[in-house]
Amino acid sequence: MSHYSIKDVENLSGIKAHTLRIWEQRYDILKPKRTDTNIRYYDDVDLKLILNISVLNKHGHKISKIAQMSEEELRREVILLSERTNDASDKIQALTLCMMDMDEEKFEYLLSQSIKQIGFENTMLKVIFPFLNKIGIFWLAGSVNPAQEHFMTHLIRQKIIAATDLLKPNYTEGKKYMLFLPEGEWHEISLLFANYLLRSRKQRTSYLGQTLPLKDLEEAYRLYKPDFLFSVITSTPSFHYVQNYINELSSKFPNAKILLSGSQVVGQGLDTPDNVIIFSKIEDLSEFIEENA
Repeated sequence: MSHYSIKDVENLSGIKAHTLRIWEQRYDILKPKRTDTNIRYYDDVDLKLILNISVLNKHGHKISKIAQMSEEELRREVILLSERTNDASDKIQALTLCMMDMDEEKFEYLLSQSIKQIGFENTMLKVIFPFLNKIGIFWLAGSVNPAQEHFMTHLIRQKIIAATDLLKPNYTEGKKYMLFLPEGEWHEISLLFANYLLRSRKQRTSYLGQTLPLKDLEEAYRLYKPDFLFSVITSTPSFHYVQNYINELSSKFPNAKILLSGSQVVGQGLDTPDNVIIFSKIEDLSEFIEENA
């Protein structure tokens, strides 16, 4: 079980440390533990409680009333609140709690409700990607383990694939895009969504998926002859090798426009060859499609 300082909890929940101390003293709502050297810390149970409290308090629930609620009542109220509101931050908070509990039923339900309320594309852009960014912060803080990450990634992946399957394929019109991840790269969510965006805008795609060796990409390119190559580089190649990888892509596919995104290329000060474009965010792809249709 993870240990968090009061500063960690402040950063993860958005509740000021001063406010947390007042709640502890006045309402006995939190009971931080102490190390052998008498240093205050919070655990995963405390963090989930504080995340629930932050959502309800933001929407006008008095702390004195929240303090009287059981853990299950708190969770249920947060879920109900996320259903009633279009506030993306509330949906993100509720999804975070479901992920921490690995509650598939509620996670699936919240995603489906959001899609009904604001549509699939808006759910991805306004809820899922901000949620994934938040999970990245939780990962760095040690609040998310690999099982929890795989759990929520699998459910999101299923949603994107299901939404893409509902689109009518276009085999004759539109530009041709080939989508792939570099060898060793497994983070597929952004690539799957890019495929959805392209197909929803009547573009033709060839989806090659995760960890594709460069020699296999060359062969696929020879057969499909795409206008554009698209990839997302999140972890592999690492920063020390990504410039060489970009240069190699540019030289091996001089007649294609190479579109890249991901944390290993965005804001890294890389030199981009003339046939390479870096998107700072996935939304930029939509604008690019319209300009190059």
